[in-house]
Amino acid sequence: MTEMQSVTVDTIPEGAKILDVREDYEWEAGHVDGALHIPLDRLPDALDELDPDQDLAVICRTGGRSARATQWLESNGYSAVNVNGGMGAWLEAGKPMVSDNGQEPTVK
Repeated sequence: MTEMQSVTVDTIPEGAKILDVREDYEWEAGHVDGALHIPLDRLPDALDELDPDQDLAVICRTGGRSARATQWLESNGYSAVNVNGGMGAWLEAGKPMVSDNGQEPTVK
């Protein structure tokens, strides 16, 4: 098995699509604008929504679920990197976020 690639929120590759694998309530509270949301447990059924030729930066709350998703995606022929520290690190870095609940974006 190949070594999984990881990046920090500041080194997400240019042009990478962000794939958020958190649960719906976490996504609604705050996420990266323009990210694709597919909760981890729905990922196997949603592969046709992903372009195997597009680089994916996979994110969750802290990095655990996204690490599992990244390994699974890579084993299925997709180009994916895990975002270390997840949305917690994104928030700490002061990166822009949006919410779907009308409240100030936050990480749950």
